[in-house]
Amino acid sequence: MASAVMFPRCTSVRISAVATAVLFLMSMTTVQASQGDKEPVYRDCVKQCVRSNCTGARLRGFQSSQPQYMALTGWTCRDDCRYQCMWTTVGLYQAEGYSIPQFHGKWPFARFLCFEEPASALASLLNGLACLLMLLRYRSTVPRQSPMYHTINAFSLVSLNAWFWSTVFHTRDTYLTEKMDYFCATAVILYSIYLCCVRTLGLKQPGVSSMVGVLLILAFTSHVSYLTFVSFDYGYNMAANTSIGMVNLLWWLCWCWQNRRTLPYWWKCGLVVLMLHGLALLELLDFPPMLWILDAHAVWHLSTIPVHFLFYSFLIDDSLYLLNTEKMGVKVE
Repeated sequence: MASAVMFPRCTSVRISAVATAVLFLMSMTTVQASQGDKEPVYRDCVKQCVRSNCTGARLRGFQSSQPQYMALTGWTCRDDCRYQCMWTTVGLYQAEGYSIPQFHGKWPFARFLCFEEPASALASLLNGLACLLMLLRYRSTVPRQSPMYHTINAFSLVSLNAWFWSTVFHTRDTYLTEKMDYFCATAVILYSIYLCCVRTLGLKQPGVSSMVGVLLILAFTSHVSYLTFVSFDYGYNMAANTSIGMVNLLWWLCWCWQNRRTLPYWWKCGLVVLMLHGLALLELLDFPPMLWILDAHAVWHLSTIPVHFLFYSFLIDDSLYLLNTEKMGVKVE
């Protein structure tokens, strides 16, 4: 765990410019004011630590002794000061019998190697691996001639990208990784709506799904532009994702209800969408991390791992059904 003692160890021009910009974004940590980082004891601790350890010979000593994986993930001397001082402040809160405060919009987590939120990072990685495993199973089971084959493959790649950035974000929370995590999560929800549109309308009326796809791309572009260039409003982002999530939920459930008597596997789809939206309620618990590792967000991510297996089981069943009906010339449900 953290110690209260201050640490002494604690080509072309265009390519160079882009590389510098990316490194700058990766090194910028997310800044949100919370009770913990407003405390004078925390702020004074950080100032004293930076003054004592992050200049001159002490800084060079820190950089030379810092593990390579910490340097590669953007941990700086100031970041280490903030981490150490966070635990100093937490210790004082506990000694006085006060509840654990948040720091910069997050609960205090015990860092493991370079992972800021070890449980959430591991859960995100496991979700990505489950998604990849089931995508490979889908590709090995469903012929490419199935009408939904390419759309489902694209959806899987969008999902894998989102889980990749979720893993990166929970490993190291920076200005860039936070935005990529948020934006890619929104992309998954929007593509799920498109997937539903193609399944319910696009197979009979391709022009309709194309128009809906264009509208969804415009909505995503507007959403990202607003959050990037106007205001990174967490309340707006949550409201927007909740709204499109409800559209996704209701559309899929309507399709399940309409096909409950004709498709024996309809329940898999219905259960998946209900589970995903029900499990999201775990986020409302928002408790301090148990053992400084496991919080409500990590529990939510862990709980979604089995959902991939059920969802792809539905996708495999439905894709094979569509392929067979197409071969027999039967009307698609």
